[in-house]
Amino acid sequence: MQWPKKLPKIFKNFYFIVGILFFLWLLIFDSNDLFTQKKLSDKKEELEKSKEFYEDEILEVKNEREALLTDDEQLEKLAREKYLMQKDSEDVYVIVPEKE
Repeated sequence: MQWPKKLPKIFKNFYFIVGILFFLWLLIFDSNDLFTQKKLSDKKEELEKSKEFYEDEILEVKNEREALLTDDEQLEKLAREKYLMQKDSEDVYVIVPEKE
């Protein structure tokens, strides 16, 4: 096979052609190709955001727990609102809005 004469000498070099093919193989067909790396990078960013969210939630829960353990009024408020607890001399009425 005769190479066209107008191509520069570097493009006729066997090692240059093999190097380009090797680079394309790594870029497209390898298990660590460019597309897989992009997907993994996106997944990493998503997981870091989730980690940050859950760390904030843990801190908030710890603060609420500390407030409940130290403040009796907060504890009573939580018991009344969330668990519908009442004193013996009280009546509690729960109003549930009607669904349309």
